[in-house]
Amino acid sequence: MNDTGVQEREVGTAEAADVDVDVVVIGAGQAGLSSAYHLRRTGFEPGRDFVVLDHAPRPGGAWQFRWPSLTYGKVHGMHSLPGMELTDADPARPSSEVIAEYFDAYEREFELRVSRPVDVRAVREGPSGRLLVESSAGSWATRALINATGTWDRPFWPRYRGQETFRGRQLHTAQYPGPQEFAGLRVVVVGGGASATQHLMEIAPYAADTTWVTRRPPVFREGPFNEEFGREAVALVEERVRQGLPPKSVVSVTGLPLNDAIQQALRDGVLDRQPMFDRITPDGVAWEDGRHVDADVILWATGFRAAIDHLAPLRLREAGGGIRVEGTRAVADPRVHLVGYGPSASTIGANRAGRAAVRDIRRLLAEAPVAA
Repeated sequence: MNDTGVQEREVGTAEAADVDVDVVVIGAGQAGLSSAYHLRRTGFEPGRDFVVLDHAPRPGGAWQFRWPSLTYGKVHGMHSLPGMELTDADPARPSSEVIAEYFDAYEREFELRVSRPVDVRAVREGPSGRLLVESSAGSWATRALINATGTWDRPFWPRYRGQETFRGRQLHTAQYPGPQEFAGLRVVVVGGGASATQHLMEIAPYAADTTWVTRRPPVFREGPFNEEFGREAVALVEERVRQGLPPKSVVSVTGLPLNDAIQQALRDGVLDRQPMFDRITPDGVAWEDGRHVDADVILWATGFRAAIDHLAPLRLREAGGGIRVEGTRAVADPRVHLVGYGPSASTIGANRAGRAAVRDIRRLLAEAPVAA
């Protein structure tokens, strides 16, 4: 069993697949669609040479599950997919609607033929040196794999003493319904990232009281997030995956932008950060120094982990718990590329990584003869 609790099966030669292809792309968010675009642009035929499998019920990637109050105008750093700009979007509309419609149009424009909903259960060694992708819709034997599954399906829930005794409601950012549902309630928001601050600023006008707790003091950064600073931040994340450590988000090394809304929330006391509590009580949270905050809701804005459990049969994880990656290629298996993982877990990073993965896969397929 691996460190995520997923049972690992023995690696061996599997049964013949339903379909043979050159490349399987798992996931149809920004990373998966970018990869599919570059495959198609360089001569791979959708449905014949490659397939895109997506477990979501409709186009939009993880964006389709975002909370309604996250309008398109509040989205930071959304870059268009390659070959087709996102233009004239209404900033007042929910980002879940705007981006889902854009992804849908993109899939149709480039005839990417995404198969959905398809749940990929495992990727393992297959016949004749191929990888076998097993799913709810059958299996594919493939010469190369682009894994673009993101993190949305793996919300991280910390564990604290007394958590099971709490009589209120606990929910994660992935389940955040919007601020109105917290009207008149006492809310503790846990987490030091952008989601936590966005939740707090939305909830504060409705809630009876809000408390913000983080493990470490938040770092607010003044000045523009320019290209040079972005490259430096990505390089720090990239170094972790080179070492086989679980990736951190880019924002974890950039800090939080000290924009006008954040500055106002700091002045208003909405972003009055408290150190992490030591335990959870039936009625709230408590610190060892005797302090206690009553709470009706604990909202865990504690981030996500990479959704890669289906790759467990390939045994790609290093001792540090992550998959060691050079560029997008898994060092332990050059047939496997991870796009949207670690340093490419941003919209612009996913675009670039999709192009790089396809370039490397073309080289791999040219060098490796097709096994009978």
